[in-house]
Amino acid sequence: MKLFSQLFRKIDSTTSSNAKIKALVEFFAEADDKDKIWAIALFTHKRPKRSVNTNLLRTWAAEHGSIKTWLFEESYHIVGDLAETIALVLPQNQSTTHHNLDYWVNYIANLRDKEEHEKKDAVLSAWKSLDKDETFLFNKLITGGFRMGVSQKSIIKALSKYLSLEENKVAHRLMGNWDPFETEFSTLLLEENLSENLSKPYPFYLAYALDKELEEIGEPGQWFAEWKYDGIRSQLIHREGEVYLWSRGEDLINESFPEFSIIPQFETRSFVLDGELLVIIDDEIQSFNRLQKRLGRKKPGKKTLKDHPAGIIVYDILEFEGKDLRPYPQDERRKVLVELFNELHESLPLKISPLIDFDDWDELSDKRDSSRLIKAEGLMLKSKKGEYKTGRKKGDWWKWKVDPMTVDAVMIYAQRGHGRRSNLYTDFTFAVWEGESLVPFTKAYSGLTDDEFREVSQFVKKNTIERFGPVSSVNPTLVFEIAFEGIAESSRHKSGVALRFPRIKRWRKDKQAQEADTLDNVKSLL
Repeated sequence: MKLFSQLFRKIDSTTSSNAKIKALVEFFAEADDKDKIWAIALFTHKRPKRSVNTNLLRTWAAEHGSIKTWLFEESYHIVGDLAETIALVLPQNQSTTHHNLDYWVNYIANLRDKEEHEKKDAVLSAWKSLDKDETFLFNKLITGGFRMGVSQKSIIKALSKYLSLEENKVAHRLMGNWDPFETEFSTLLLEENLSENLSKPYPFYLAYALDKELEEIGEPGQWFAEWKYDGIRSQLIHREGEVYLWSRGEDLINESFPEFSIIPQFETRSFVLDGELLVIIDDEIQSFNRLQKRLGRKKPGKKTLKDHPAGIIVYDILEFEGKDLRPYPQDERRKVLVELFNELHESLPLKISPLIDFDDWDELSDKRDSSRLIKAEGLMLKSKKGEYKTGRKKGDWWKWKVDPMTVDAVMIYAQRGHGRRSNLYTDFTFAVWEGESLVPFTKAYSGLTDDEFREVSQFVKKNTIERFGPVSSVNPTLVFEIAFEGIAESSRHKSGVALRFPRIKRWRKDKQAQEADTLDNVKSLL
């Protein structure tokens, strides 16, 4: 644990990507293989499940730190991070143990089926044998909230340097649902085991938002344009008669979407397709809200499958008949994709993404304006000569979204943030008018500058009407413009609507609360 703790301190003390990569390489060179596996797992969001209720941890920490529970809770609201709060209130240990990261991860996992008193004894024993930084990391692991300020791209670069492997190979080998409790470091990263793991997807290529004039990216004839649909980015794998469906978040979602299990009945060729998972009814794309009714359901019933049938709009083909097509230009991959679709059975829930015809950028811009009419967020621009890259890279793929919808709303509740913003109010609830009453309709926590957050926080402190734990009800006088990507009816919300990706666009200091939008105005956007 000391070695991992040292890595944490090095990463936490710098904003330099190169310095973080250097620290990671040094860690991989010194750590044993099981600790390497766990470090990779934690950095790539394969965290162990929570094994102890956080309310119990708070109670035990207050007791062991000899402070009142209310004082611990007040401290937690100020610090904003439970693991850090616990580490701060516990007494400092004079001596520590020398167990490694793998030991402590398994120590925590083994608590899951223990009785409460056994869990308490084990947690207190750990707190008494770890130094402050190690205790913080232990707390992060046991609460299931481990995050470190290092990107997956940095992990890939560090492993590439350490192993002298190409970055794209490292990225590919880290994909999939490997289990850090069972996987060996050499098996994961040093062995060519694709034939043994038919389900393994490829790293996704991610686009940047278009941040320049269209004329700057080249001539229109050099680019494909497609609709950017609002669904779940997915990879569909068909190898040796088996089908695997992966989300961009590296979740295997076969059971949630059994529609694709019929592919082997009609298709013998192997392929890996990249596309957008959506609900499609009578060839019409449905809203993301319809897709949400399928998400999280491991085994959807017949009615759900009938009312919300899933399909994939396919953008790209990454592998065909065992051959990796990613290094080939986009236009050549498109030809292979078209040929495949000419042969696919029409009953399969797959549709090829249509290319948009345009002669110049002005014509394409006009077509982009109609995106919402077909349930799209805008356009994707793809260089005809570009290869399929790994991760987010600029140059060959651009997303060109339509401007967001906006509503002017009144702030009615505020809550403190976490981490470095734990002393500021950064999470807000907004309302619009229905007659003479304000009806809450969304929450948002991003979009303001640090100075604006400080100014709003001062307002909250001076204008709090009532407190509900960490939430403050405030005088409804501040107006903000709220931007969002989509809106749908929702029976779960008092307002009757749910917004897609709400955020604060700007503080409308020029408006009085009475000038905010009405609920009818909001519903007119449906």
